[in-house]
This record gives sequence, structure tokens and C-alpha cells, in this order.
Amino acid sequence: MSAKRRVTIALIAEEAGVSIPTVSKVINGRPEVAPATRSRVERLLQQHGYQRRASTGDTPAGLVDLVFAEIESPWAMEIVRGAESAAHEAGASLVISVLHTHAGPGRDWMERLAGRRTDGVVIVASRLSAGVQDQLRARSLPFVVVDPEGEPAPGVVSVGATNWNGGLAATRHLVELGHRRIAMISGPADMLCSQARIDGYRAALETAGMPVTPELIRRGTFLVDSGHDNGHALLSLDDPPTAIFAGSDLQAFGVFEAARQRGLRVPEDLSVVGFDDLPLARSAWPPLTTVRQPLQEMAALATRTVLAMGRGELPETRRVELATELIVRESTAPLT
Repeated sequence: MSAKRRVTIALIAEEAGVSIPTVSKVINGRPEVAPATRSRVERLLQQHGYQRRASTGDTPAGLVDLVFAEIESPWAMEIVRGAESAAHEAGASLVISVLHTHAGPGRDWMERLAGRRTDGVVIVASRLSAGVQDQLRARSLPFVVVDPEGEPAPGVVSVGATNWNGGLAATRHLVELGHRRIAMISGPADMLCSQARIDGYRAALETAGMPVTPELIRRGTFLVDSGHDNGHALLSLDDPPTAIFAGSDLQAFGVFEAARQRGLRVPEDLSVVGFDDLPLARSAWPPLTTVRQPLQEMAALATRTVLAMGRGELPETRRVELATELIVRESTAPLT
């Protein structure tokens, strides 16, 4: 029995019925290949499990693509800082792309990616279709997802935070301060982190023997306007909450404004807890009690991981969750 043929560019070219340079262009993301030909070559690359030759340890890493659904928030800037720091330490450069949609990378992005030789892709808070995964794998491009919106597909490497523990700690803190009407403002229903924070909130109430009241749970976005509007709605209830756990610091700042507009003082009349521990949380008035999410560390770990994968190193685990921590400041107080 003959030995199995080694998977080479020449073998792929032969089976695809194209030239070796054409296969090379597909592997390296060059745009000047017909869509049907590109699809055929990518299918064969994936079928054969072709891998680009890993760079040696003496060769500096080149380029990491950092891809956001949206970037218009201080949250995104913390991710950029973490990724840039890790890339700089590795001698790599960072390219930032903004999709302006949570639907995940599409054809336009893939075409832009094809115009440059990148060593790996870090995708932030976005969906990742099976088609995009296949195209990245066909090009032997490693990728890591940070804070994925939905459940990552089997085999996808992702980095997140202990959102359930964070929701539990935030709510337990308010319970220990004597609050019994504790509201929660969360993010979009289809985001894993949103649901995990709500589940932690529920668990804290149930453990304390307190009811989970549907009218006290609101969903929105993680932005200031959502905190403001949902804060007003909660404070308009016949029996309003004495404490609100917001799913992000930006939401918490919106709650601050809603309370001020209603003549309420934080924390004397309303305790507020956020989530993220953005730099603004420390300088807000009052300084915000919040759950620290290690955003820079998450981004740095994702960047180091994708560069290591590019060198042929396999991650020890496909899903990493970094610890959250409750940071108590002056926006919470005992119920009087």
C-alpha cells in the first residue's frame, strides 16, 4: 500500500484543476480569484486539512485583525488597549475593522481581509457564521472570538468573563444592604453575557428566599440611553425598586440621569450597580459600584492565543472565562 500523499499546494492545485499560483492566492487571501474557483479551492483545502507552514520562533509575528461589531463605546476602547498591548509585546501590528452590524463578518469584510496577509483574527462581540468559519479555516487563518453573542460552535476558541458570577455578586451585594425591591436592566436577549448576568441575578434572589419579579427585569442595549429609558420605566412603577443592577456601566450612568430627573438621590434614595468597571466608573459622581470585567486582559489573552495558534500551538481549552470582581464604591448604600 502506498503512503498517503502529503498535502501540498501542488496537490490542491491538481485536484482543483487550477494553477499553483491560484491556490497560493486563495491561501494568502488575494482578491484576484474568481468566486467559483475560490470556493472550490477553499473546499479542497478544508477537506484535506491543509495547514500553512507555521512561522519559526525567530520570525516576528506580522499582523492581527481585530474585528468589532460596533466600536462607539469606552468598552470597545478597553478591548483595543488590551489587544494592542499584547500585539506590541509580540512584535505584531494591529488592524481594526468595524462591521457596523452584529450579524458577523460578511463578504465585504472577507474581501478586505483578502487584501492583506494577516496572521490571525480576533472577533469581538459578534456572531460568526459557519460560512465565515469555513473561509477562515480554508485559508489556515486562526481566529478567536471575544465575548461571543451566541453559543460558539464546537471547535471555536473563545474568551469571555464569568458573567453569571458577576450577576450573582452584584445582586447579593444589594441583598446584603437590605434591599428587597431589586431591579435588573440587561442587554439584548440573544447575547450570552446578558442572559448569564440575569441568571446570576435570579440565583442571588432565589438563594436569599426573595421572589423574582418579572416587572423588575428589563432588557435593552448596553448603552446610556437604554439605562435612562429603562430606569425611568422602573422608577415609574407603583412600587418602584430601591436598587437597580445595570448590565453595563453605561446603562448605570443612564440610570443616574433618570434618577436625577425624578428628584432621586444616588445612593440615598436609589442604589445602583453597574458592570464592566470602565475608567469612567471611578470618576462618576457618585463613584460607581460595579462588577469589574477584565476587558483588557480578555483582549490580550485572545490576541496572544491567536498568535500562538498561528505558530501551530493548540490552546489547552476552547473556552476561557476570566474572573469578574465586585468593586464597591459610593453608588450603593444600606436601605433606610
